Amino acid sequence: MSEHDFSKRAGGGWRLEHSYAQLPRLLHVAVSPTAVRAPRMAVWNRKLAEELGLDAAAWASAEGASGAAAEIFSGNVLPPGASPLAQAYAGHQYGHFTTLGDGRAILLGEQITPRGERWDVQLKGAGPTPYSRRGDGRATLGAMLREYVISEAMHAMGIPSTRSLAVVATGEEIWRQDGARPGAVLTRVATSHIRVGTFEWVAARRDEAALRALVAYTLQRHYPELAGAENPPFVLLGAVIERQARLIAQWMSVGFVHGVMNTDNMALSGETIDYGPCAFMEAYDPATVFSSIDRDGRYAYGNQPQIAQWNLARLAEALLTVLHPQEEAAIALANQALGGFGERYQRHWLAGMRRKLGLFNEEPEDGALIEALLEWMHSAKVDFTNTFADLERVAPTTWAERWQARQARQSQSLEEAMRLRCANCPAVIPRNHRVEETLAAAEQGDVSVLERLLAVLAAPYDYARARAADVAEYRVPAPDGGEGYRTFCGT
Repeated sequence: MSEHDFSKRAGGGWRLEHSYAQLPRLLHVAVSPTAVRAPRMAVWNRKLAEELGLDAAAWASAEGASGAAAEIFSGNVLPPGASPLAQAYAGHQYGHFTTLGDGRAILLGEQITPRGERWDVQLKGAGPTPYSRRGDGRATLGAMLREYVISEAMHAMGIPSTRSLAVVATGEEIWRQDGARPGAVLTRVATSHIRVGTFEWVAARRDEAALRALVAYTLQRHYPELAGAENPPFVLLGAVIERQARLIAQWMSVGFVHGVMNTDNMALSGETIDYGPCAFMEAYDPATVFSSIDRDGRYAYGNQPQIAQWNLARLAEALLTVLHPQEEAAIALANQALGGFGERYQRHWLAGMRRKLGLFNEEPEDGALIEALLEWMHSAKVDFTNTFADLERVAPTTWAERWQARQARQSQSLEEAMRLRCANCPAVIPRNHRVEETLAAAEQGDVSVLERLLAVLAAPYDYARARAADVAEYRVPAPDGGEGYRTFCGT
């Protein structure tokens, strides 16, 4: 199938719009992807393509792995209607303010799905932009496949996340601190890429008109029910605080460690974004850190709720000039909104942990029951995921008696409680040693290990399937307990 014939057949699936490009010019710049040498499709998310309204059969058959589909998802050929741009934003990185922007990501446009939903389609690793800061604008195959695996696993668990549509190997070498690596481009899909850092960028330029335009746009795109509010910046701040409180509670409930919770990595949509040095905790320990550059544990597993609140405070600061014309009143409004984060997070966290214990109702001592379990898990160094999945068998007797007495005080049956638990305790997660073996095999040209892992992770709550011999091996922790495991950003 020629490129022309392919575009004619599959091009009807593209319905790209460009509402973000209508925002003030200080928020974006037009830029085209840089061509790569020998693009070849490494992995393709056919189900997501169908949800987006793309002709998945056409993509899959377009001259195989190195044909027209690979040309488009590498950035060599633009899809019909694309108008590529890089987005500007700032960010507090490890607590220090920096001006940033899409240094290696290019937004093709916003795909309108058959259901009328709007999704950003972005190429990550598509070459340098005006925001690259002397970087090469490229990405490594391993880092892009890691994002593909983890983001799709998070989606399967029901945790809001950006999605991964495709990874294309570029046929080029990318140089990083650990030497030459195969290059790749990830096609990332998100409800938007608006970040806390986007607002920080505008606020730093003291452009109040642009800030108000960004507030209105974000409300319309993510919180349309609030668009007519009397104080739009205030209701936006409150809505984002609520979504982030829920999101971080969900991370904590599955042992996810983001690894680099800078403000440019917090999306106002409430989706998990930018899977760099992320990983899943195995042995329960609130101090768990995987990122090789997080030497002080700023973004450790147990610190994530506090860091989220700190990031949200930076959003509130960026909004001060539009929250209220008087600074003192604006600060009071910001503090009022931020003061609710702790209660919101605790409410979502408790609700999630109750579900993991099979509890349908609320009792005052539930928090103490949960904390007692976590304290035992920490001291015993047991696996977080497997403990919740097999609690009846592994919990210490004294605690189990308290738990069983608590269950007995609710009207639902033990069978109903078990179903609730199974729907909230994943049987499989992307275990770190499995992810690493997948990436290593893919870098050698073998994607079968990746395909197998993705198939397992697609049904995290299917316990019948998880007990099968060919899936059970994916539930086993790393042989050495994961001691010393480190992840890298890939930039």
